[in-house]
Amino acid sequence: MKKPTPQTPHDPSRRRFFRMTALAGLGAAVLPSWMGRSQEQKPDDKPATNRQDALNHPRTGASMPGRYPGKVVKVFHPGAVKDGSPVQEAADEMVARAMLSLTGAASLSEAWLQFVGPGDLIGLKVNPVAGRLLSTSHEVTRAIIKQLEQAGIPRGNLMIWDRREMQLHEVGYTGENYPGIRIRGTECQDAEGSLYNKEGILYGEERIDKDWYYWADVEGEYDAYTLPYMVNGGKYSYFSRIVTREVDKIINIPILKNAGGSVTLCMKNLAYGAITNTGRLHKQLWSETSAEVCAFPPLRDKVVLNIVDGLRGCYEGGPGANPQYITDYNVLLAGTDPVAVDQVGFEIVSAKRLETGVQTEVQARYRKFLELGQELGLGVADPDKIERMTINLG
Repeated sequence: MKKPTPQTPHDPSRRRFFRMTALAGLGAAVLPSWMGRSQEQKPDDKPATNRQDALNHPRTGASMPGRYPGKVVKVFHPGAVKDGSPVQEAADEMVARAMLSLTGAASLSEAWLQFVGPGDLIGLKVNPVAGRLLSTSHEVTRAIIKQLEQAGIPRGNLMIWDRREMQLHEVGYTGENYPGIRIRGTECQDAEGSLYNKEGILYGEERIDKDWYYWADVEGEYDAYTLPYMVNGGKYSYFSRIVTREVDKIINIPILKNAGGSVTLCMKNLAYGAITNTGRLHKQLWSETSAEVCAFPPLRDKVVLNIVDGLRGCYEGGPGANPQYITDYNVLLAGTDPVAVDQVGFEIVSAKRLETGVQTEVQARYRKFLELGQELGLGVADPDKIERMTINLG
């Protein structure tokens, strides 16, 4: 994709970047109303998608919901956060207890080796969208890396990834902080801050796989400023080469956050992090995109584990972050079933919203993405059919 004219001046600052996301229709401030409108539409009013393409691919033994369908471990630690910062020792213990309880393994290494092996290239999918205020914590990420290494996984086989490499760097996911581990995003800049190579082609264009795509009958139109952060317009959202070619297994590490009356946990973190041209999908197809993209093999067959960082989270103002609504949940959720884990996270966030008066009732439309996930065979959405294990480290 050639560089549009006039040429956009390069400004990697955080303020300008988030101004871009608002212009592109991704701002956290407008997401709740979008979700309300989109989920109130009649099913036959919805734009068509290529979800059937995903279903046409045979499932594998590793396909979602994974080794433990319908099972969710919740670990609570009253000392997980101190003075607004997660505590490393608490994060280490919470991840360890979650893994042992989920798997029933005799040792921590045995637990991890149920999902990954020394020969696997493993992508750790974090979420840096809300900046330093509320991103996947380094404490939980370090705990996972440490335990993987103790299980015999070479550090060089690990990659920390998300959609935008610039955001990863902004929140401290850098080579300096994680030596020996690749830090990778689909959209990226060079050392001079340019989003384009010398031929005028987006770097992001070089990192997508056009053999894999999510098609929806909704047009994405972007200007010279917003296009680099979408990679392409039109009706196709292409998968990142990160998920199609560069990793064998994915460990998903979302944050316990709201999106209006719903949540952006496992499925949302994966779906919107793995494809391009997402601005067009929020208004009419938020729930569908969150579930349907996860049904394609690059995610469905590679995501082996979900560990929700709920040490700190938010219950309003997400998926960005507003200090007023950030809270210390002091919990960590783990499971191979992204639908079941999202359901438990949804219950936690909804309870907080009701407690604080942000909303007065839990409406069914905010669970639509969960029902779609279950319909697509990705996991268990029925609260009564989820096997719950709660560990209190207090």
